[in-house]
Amino acid sequence: MLSESFARGTSVLHRLDPRLRIVFATLMSILLAVSTAFPTLFTGLALSAGLVLVSGLPLVEVARRLTVVNLFNIVLFLVLPVTFEGTPAFLIGPLTCTREGLLLAARITIKSNAILMVFVALVATMPIATLGHGLHRLHMPKKLVYLLLIAYRYVFVLEQEYQRLHTAIRIRGFIPKTNLHTYKTYAYLFGMLLVRALARADRVYQAMLCRGFKGKFYCIHQFSFSWTDRLWTVFFVVALIVLGGLEWVPPAIF
Repeated sequence: MLSESFARGTSVLHRLDPRLRIVFATLMSILLAVSTAFPTLFTGLALSAGLVLVSGLPLVEVARRLTVVNLFNIVLFLVLPVTFEGTPAFLIGPLTCTREGLLLAARITIKSNAILMVFVALVATMPIATLGHGLHRLHMPKKLVYLLLIAYRYVFVLEQEYQRLHTAIRIRGFIPKTNLHTYKTYAYLFGMLLVRALARADRVYQAMLCRGFKGKFYCIHQFSFSWTDRLWTVFFVVALIVLGGLEWVPPAIF
């Protein structure tokens, strides 16, 4: 179950307007994703790490989330240097590791860590409900926003349904193996889960209609820009300009 542990905090980033955090996280992730210059990437990595420190999040928990991404990055360092064409850098037995392959793996590693830390510091520090209402205030399609909010609300209910069905087949002596009986059992399991999900969705919809639902969720909290938000807006804009300058302005100008 998603506990939203990062959403509980009192740091300055937790108190910023959600719309500002969503916009900057999106723009910075796009900018880092299309960047190739290492000065830009290292600056973005340092900036994202600084945001994590400012947010006051537990570094151990952040490191656990980064570990998942970096396990994939290790695979890239093992595969890309020997499969990407370019200038030979060194030999590992019969395999030739290219300089271009190493640089590509390094770029992907820096980008993935920087983007993940930006979203952890700015987006993961708000509840899902706040994220949904923030997207709605940014004029995202209402149906997508409502789908996000309802899916987050009921994904745990479906997980509980799956656990009950899985417990039921285990009580009846089911032991998973690599045979046709196991495949058919799991097919029946997911089919029954789908049937129960559809039935529950209909009951939930009828309950919402009984409570006056007319296709709109209301947010009690009113978003407003404070002086702190304005100061951080200036900081974020300057940060984006610096990153863009490092990427596209010739180095001789600096």
